[in-house]
Amino acid sequence: MLAPQAPSGAVGINPRDERKFAGAGGSVGQQPNDLTPSAGPWHRWGYELRQVRKARQLSQQALARKALIDRSHLGRFERAERPVPRHAAIVLDEVLDAAGVLVRYWDEAERESPQDSSAIASRAETVVHGANTRSHGASDLGPLAVDRLGQAVSLGDDTDTVVVPARIHGRILFVPVPRRVVLASGLAGLAATTIPATTVTADADLADMGSPFEHFAQLRRVIIQTDNLIGPRHVLPALQQHLASLAVRRRAARGADAVELLSLETRYEELAGWFAQDIGDERTAQGHTAKALDASHITGDTDLTAYILARKAQLAVDTGHPADALGLATAARRTARPGSRLEVIAVLHEAHAHAVLGEGREAHRAYETALTLLGRADSDGVWGSWLDTAYVNTAQARSHAALGDYEQAAAGFDKAIAMLPPAYRRDRGVYLARAARAHAGTGNIPLAARIGAQAVGIATETGSARIFEQLDRLDQALAPVSGEDGVAEFRASLDRIVLHPA
Repeated sequence: MLAPQAPSGAVGINPRDERKFAGAGGSVGQQPNDLTPSAGPWHRWGYELRQVRKARQLSQQALARKALIDRSHLGRFERAERPVPRHAAIVLDEVLDAAGVLVRYWDEAERESPQDSSAIASRAETVVHGANTRSHGASDLGPLAVDRLGQAVSLGDDTDTVVVPARIHGRILFVPVPRRVVLASGLAGLAATTIPATTVTADADLADMGSPFEHFAQLRRVIIQTDNLIGPRHVLPALQQHLASLAVRRRAARGADAVELLSLETRYEELAGWFAQDIGDERTAQGHTAKALDASHITGDTDLTAYILARKAQLAVDTGHPADALGLATAARRTARPGSRLEVIAVLHEAHAHAVLGEGREAHRAYETALTLLGRADSDGVWGSWLDTAYVNTAQARSHAALGDYEQAAAGFDKAIAMLPPAYRRDRGVYLARAARAHAGTGNIPLAARIGAQAVGIATETGSARIFEQLDRLDQALAPVSGEDGVAEFRASLDRIVLHPA
């Protein structure tokens, strides 16, 4: 735990001066509410939050404005009286420059939290509403947006939210914001997606559907094609509505029909997880992907299970957990049929996890293995039909960038962009942003800024979090050379498409 010492580089706080940084409102002279870190894991997390906040000499009001989080929520976070979403922990850690401490303690608290809320005997549960349950990190949303007038709007009081990119403490992070606030900011394109209330198809409509499997399979194909053109922000709500209707139909089916529909429902869940990840909604992505894995076990389809494990590996590395990704990719390879393209997919995720962990030799060896396996893999037309040598080389370019080998990364992405079909608009934006970051790493600043500006245009169209993530990295890389050709223009164009706190 951080206490009683302040984080490295922080300004220490004399215990006699604690009254200056009151927990409830941050006003001078107000005695802070007592914390009870020994009462449970979320009490301990709240204690750590207060310690870091005070070490940074910030009142709750000041931190609330920096982090776009309601001040009253911060107080409840510190006292373990309100569930803390993981994304809130990430934002607070970033704003407080806590070097990952708050995220690590959040993960520990989530693991240690009892699954049965009735087993908890804490002051917060008795007095307020039991923040220390297993669902603590996945319940209602805490962060908020600050509109142009500087007024905070609690997401707890506004359930119509969208996850949007926001400039926080110099970085671009994806946070849930009330849709009306996004609309008021002028970023209407980012307000297009809201997670809809689940509605189901009437029984009569289901009866007239003909073959429900073919109906929903065709819908899924159309959604995938649409996503390639306009991005997931516009298609995720439709997918989730069809998923709800499919689940109703599957529950009414029996025997082989039920298994067939469940297999398709699993693919819907996986696709929904992918879309949610691509709009920056990590929690929803994790939820859909976990449901997909559970359903794949129920169907007994080991191919499907191997594919979902590989997707979970991809999600883990993209959300900052490469060690977990390596384990999941290994499990995916173990589950995949030898000689199948699923085995190649698993090895590719193993390779990139090694690269992110800084294990260049292991990553290079894994990519060689992937190419060897691909050369003798079957082609059943279902799994990994898109896999070819060019795809593997593009994946390796991403790993080159993770390892700091920007020359090879830039060459790989430039080649991938030249070969990409025009219909893959969102993917072009991802490749452009990665290429720009790689060129910045080589020192070709004007080219990096020019390519980055192209990626900004596609990010505006699609709202893809994968593009924004790379643009954020490019923005950080170019910040020290803002006077060079094209850099100021790129950074200004990026700023225009993200939300800014007051």
